[in-house]
Amino acid sequence: MIESFALLLAAHALGDFLLQSDAMAARKAEGRPGALLAHAGIHLALLLALLAPTEPRAALALLALALAHLAIDAGKALLPRRGLTAFLVDQALHLASLALLAQLMPGLWEASLWAPYLAEAPRLLALGAGFLIAARAGSFAVALLMEGLAPGGLPAGEESGSGLPRGGAAIGYLERGLIFVLMLAGQPGSIGFLIAAKSILRFGTVSESRAASEYVIIGTLASFGWAIAVTFAAQALAARL
Repeated sequence: MIESFALLLAAHALGDFLLQSDAMAARKAEGRPGALLAHAGIHLALLLALLAPTEPRAALALLALALAHLAIDAGKALLPRRGLTAFLVDQALHLASLALLAQLMPGLWEASLWAPYLAEAPRLLALGAGFLIAARAGSFAVALLMEGLAPGGLPAGEESGSGLPRGGAAIGYLERGLIFVLMLAGQPGSIGFLIAAKSILRFGTVSESRAASEYVIIGTLASFGWAIAVTFAAQALAARL
């Protein structure tokens, strides 16, 4: 069962956090049927490609999962507010649907066309999914958390000041990705150097404003905390594979 869940999780991470553009996400949030259907179609294609079902029953189960993904996204589009809570509930529902299918059909991976040839695929894809969720999903989570907290002159999200366009977001991706890699390499102590480096780089922004200082501290702790929590979860999953 755990191998099947790892593959389902990898398909979900690829579909939601790598192959979904900002434009598609915006159209989905507006509830546009074309965007919702296209997104669900991408998920179905990923599920079929990664799990390569050899039985019609398994293929139908993956179709049902893609339709469940469509229904969850459509329900989210109907919500009047779409902050961090909505994002976390949305992802929790998706993960619950993956876990339910893995529980109902634990042999999805064993019956896959790839299983006899790619024994390490579930573990590697679980770690890859963890990396995407840490780096990319963390960007959405932190940005939603910081909405409404930005002091005067600072935009909400990970970016602050008048630096490079989307420079703050790029820093966020890099720091969370590095945390993931460092923890997998057994070097969690090196995360302290990342905190020190970011503090030095942000010093000019925050030294003259308490509000800006608190804003950066909250965003940094949220970003680091998300990456560490996701890495622990990914390591626990990979250890069972």
